[in-house]
Amino acid sequence: MTMTEIILDFFKSFPPELATVLIAMIPITELRVSIPVALEVFKLPVLSAIWWSVVGAMIPTTVILVFIGDIANWFCQHSPFLKRLYNHTVLRTEKKFKDSAAKYGIGLGLVIFVAIPLPFTGAWSGALATFLLGMPKRFAWIMIFIGIVISAIIVALASLGIFKIF
Repeated sequence: MTMTEIILDFFKSFPPELATVLIAMIPITELRVSIPVALEVFKLPVLSAIWWSVVGAMIPTTVILVFIGDIANWFCQHSPFLKRLYNHTVLRTEKKFKDSAAKYGIGLGLVIFVAIPLPFTGAWSGALATFLLGMPKRFAWIMIFIGIVISAIIVALASLGIFKIF
């Protein structure tokens, strides 16, 4: 059984809108799966599929942006290993993104990163990156929201066959 079949089997008893929101909340799949499933399986209208997918993607984004700092601080206080890992990750992330942030601006870079509908790019990754880069939460939330809307439009157009991504 494929991952898609497992997801569809699990969500078949849910109302289509709720299933779309929940699928969009799953890391990795996010909008890349929720929109095609909403359109093809649940037969939702395009705008409804986009709306519910964006809502679903923004729920974990908001939770991550609000609570990740407290969670990271707690882990760093209780585990020297995790504190070293965290410090290493923050320094590596800052170094990796410093040049692109200077070139494109951190906001535009975040929008582009979230808007690209590929694995490991998207709302979850964008929210974690903003935390590691120390971006203001409200600014990050707005930039991630814009990126998610762009991604949703790209995925919807590709799902409808208007253009092909690959």
